[in-house]
Amino acid sequence: MSNVDVVVVGAGLAGLSAARDLAREGTDVVVLEARNRAGGRVEQTQLPDGRLVQLGGEVVGPFHEAYTGLVEELGLTLEPSFPQLPGEDTSVLSTGRVVGDEFAWMTEADRASYDAAEAAFGKLAATVDPDDPWSHPDAERLDRISVGQWLREAGASPGAVRARDLAMLSLSAESVERTSLLADLRKEAAAGAKGFYDYDVWECLRVAEGSATVPLTVAAELGDRIRYATPVASIRVAASGCSVTTLTGERFDCGAVVCAIPVGPLRRVVVEGVSRERMASLDRQRHALAAKVVFAYESSWWEEQGQNGSMYFETGMMGGTWPQKPGILSALVPPERLSAFLATSPALIEQDVLAEMVLAMGERAASPLAVFFRRWGVDPWTEGYITGWRPGDVMAVGPLHGKHEPPFYVCGSDQWVCGYMEGAVRTGRGAAAALLGQG
Repeated sequence: MSNVDVVVVGAGLAGLSAARDLAREGTDVVVLEARNRAGGRVEQTQLPDGRLVQLGGEVVGPFHEAYTGLVEELGLTLEPSFPQLPGEDTSVLSTGRVVGDEFAWMTEADRASYDAAEAAFGKLAATVDPDDPWSHPDAERLDRISVGQWLREAGASPGAVRARDLAMLSLSAESVERTSLLADLRKEAAAGAKGFYDYDVWECLRVAEGSATVPLTVAAELGDRIRYATPVASIRVAASGCSVTTLTGERFDCGAVVCAIPVGPLRRVVVEGVSRERMASLDRQRHALAAKVVFAYESSWWEEQGQNGSMYFETGMMGGTWPQKPGILSALVPPERLSAFLATSPALIEQDVLAEMVLAMGERAASPLAVFFRRWGVDPWTEGYITGWRPGDVMAVGPLHGKHEPPFYVCGSDQWVCGYMEGAVRTGRGAAAALLGQG
């Protein structure tokens, strides 16, 4: 049995951010991590030529101030990411391949319809408080309908709806037919309510040294405060003192617990002493199950063909791709297609995804230096990639979302508006500040 001030459960970006701030204030903190590494859904590996390959979270935007602030504190460097690269987007449709920006396959009527829908969406998003969407006078209705239903009710053409669905699948979010309108409005309200999701707003920056270098640097600072290969079995919370017990039976007594594990794995942890309402809110959250595939080539040869590496797939298993670094392309397998991906033999999956890349970029795509897979949706310590909000979920999770019940504190990308690296750092540091009485 060990006695500490605070136990942080999970050494992803959220748990690490919380533990770092606590330790810097003199708190005796221990971090219990199920994996043999730090970083959670942020992970990297290295090619023989020295290039780093990001296997999890990669990119952020300027309004992600908690994340960018941490990067600056760690002495790391932000640089422009893929939206600034030369070339045009590629759409692989059921009717063939189209190269051209902003869904070039749309007709003029579709484009006008899309632009009108985007303007209406941005106007509506501006009425939503991202920190309190439940207070919106029309919150229940906005949450009850899907983005797809709203688009049709707003008069969007089938082509405009199709474009939004392709965009959502490329992000590995769920289809517009299974995404709460209120959730999507809340997400874009957090980004300034400019309209639909825009890479130039959300994904235009990356850490030059590699996004996984962020958690690795924090983990190095925390040192032996992190206990790896230590899954948690139960958490007991009480004002008189808390305890956290591992699967091996080791117990840590503490004054407070910071829970920084995703909501999926949390369901396997026995939690006592936290209100039924708070646990019900956590249990109602969903993940958008996804997988990530990364292709490493010698160079970004697709730029010679006028392609920028950003692609949308209407058919097949992948939803979309984007460039990481020169010669490296990331891809996501969205929830609707994960079953086909997981049902494919490991001996065949590489040739199947390469066949999709050949459709998009030609035969040269068939010969990468390496292909990497991360099945985040079925990873036992993650069970997802980003948050998923189906119609009705925002109201069901309710305003307890992201809130603490001292001495039980909750953080993680799941606890922000949409589930990105910003959410992990923002809520991790927020949990530490609340525990220290600073927030």
